[in-house]
Amino acid sequence: MSWIVVGWTPDEFGQVAVEHATAEAALDGSGVILVNASKGDKLVDLRFASGDQLEEVRRTLAAALPGGDDVVQVRQVVAQDVAEAVLAVAAEVDATLIVLGIRRRTPVGKLLMGSVAQRVILDAECPVLAVKPGTRPRYAH
Repeated sequence: MSWIVVGWTPDEFGQVAVEHATAEAALDGSGVILVNASKGDKLVDLRFASGDQLEEVRRTLAAALPGGDDVVQVRQVVAQDVAEAVLAVAAEVDATLIVLGIRRRTPVGKLLMGSVAQRVILDAECPVLAVKPGTRPRYAH
């Protein structure tokens, strides 16, 4: 089975990534692996999902894909390097695609803060689909 890896956060960026990954997976029967990662260096990290949020998105994906529960995985990772966590899962399953929700950043913002999406795009061994909130998948499922 081929796998699509989604760098997922419980916000609008994660939602648009799931929408696009679902459409892509429906085209070729791929499974979807959601990776929710955090550095774990903050008391509260809003990008690190609760168990209820993870279960909700897992159920939504399973309902949308022909293979149901058999083609959906959820992985929650605490890692110093979030980009590396996504890339490691993609390498482990030999992913055919990585999907990320991205936000617009200024050049100075990229320089000062770095970018998980930029690292994934540059270092991935497979194609990366970077999508912004408000965009629709190219194929409806």
